[in-house]
Amino acid sequence: MDIRDRIIIALDLPDVNAARAMVQTLGESGSFYKIGYELAFVGGLDLARALIAAGKKVFIDLKLHDIPNTIEKGVGQIAGIGAHFLTVHAYPQTMAAAVKGAAGSSLGILGVSVLTSMDDGDLARAGYGMGVPDLIARRAKQAYETGCAGLICSAADIANVRAAVGQGLKLITPGIRPAGAAIGDQKRVMTPGEAIRAGADHLVIGRPITGVADPKAALDAILAEISGV
Repeated sequence: MDIRDRIIIALDLPDVNAARAMVQTLGESGSFYKIGYELAFVGGLDLARALIAAGKKVFIDLKLHDIPNTIEKGVGQIAGIGAHFLTVHAYPQTMAAAVKGAAGSSLGILGVSVLTSMDDGDLARAGYGMGVPDLIARRAKQAYETGCAGLICSAADIANVRAAVGQGLKLITPGIRPAGAAIGDQKRVMTPGEAIRAGADHLVIGRPITGVADPKAALDAILAEISGV
C-alpha cells in the first residue's frame, strides 16, 4: 500500500470551494479523502466524482441506517460513484443490505462500531447493556459475518477487534490526534504512530490537517511519523 493511502483526510469543510482549495493545497501528499455530512449535502458527492476522476480515492462517510430495502437501493446508487469506502451503522440487517447493494462494484462497506466520541457512560444512557469493548467485539463479528470490508473503530479498540475476527476486516480509525494537538470532541484517541503500531489499516484525520495554518506541512509530518513505524 502507498503510505499516503494510509491517511484518509477528512474534508469536513463548509463548502465545495473550500474542499477543492484544501485538496489543491495538499497536492500529491494527499491521495485519499473522506466526504461526510458537512460536505455531502452541499455538492460533496459531485466533488467525490471529480476526485475519483482525478485519480484520488474517496471514502463517503454517511453512516447510513434504515430498513434493508432502502439501504440496499441507496447503496447501489452510491456504488455507481466509484468510491472506495462507504459507512453504515453496524447493525446486522443494515450491514447485510449494504453489502448486497454494493455487490459487483468496487465499493467496500465499513460498519461503524462505536463512535470515538462515546464511552461506556454514553452507551449506558443510550440503553445499551454492555460497555464499549463488548459492543465493539460483537459489532466486529457481525461485520465479518455479513461480508463487510472493514470496521470503523478507535485505535484503542484494535486489539479487541483482532481478537474477535483476526485479520478478517480492514480497520479504519478516527480519533487520531498528533502529539500536542487538541482532542476536541473525541474521547478515545491515539497519535498516528501509535495507531499504525497498534495495527490500523487507515487513519482518518481531519482538523489536525485541515484546521492548521500549514495543512501540507502537517500532513507531511504525519506521513513521516507513520513511515518510521
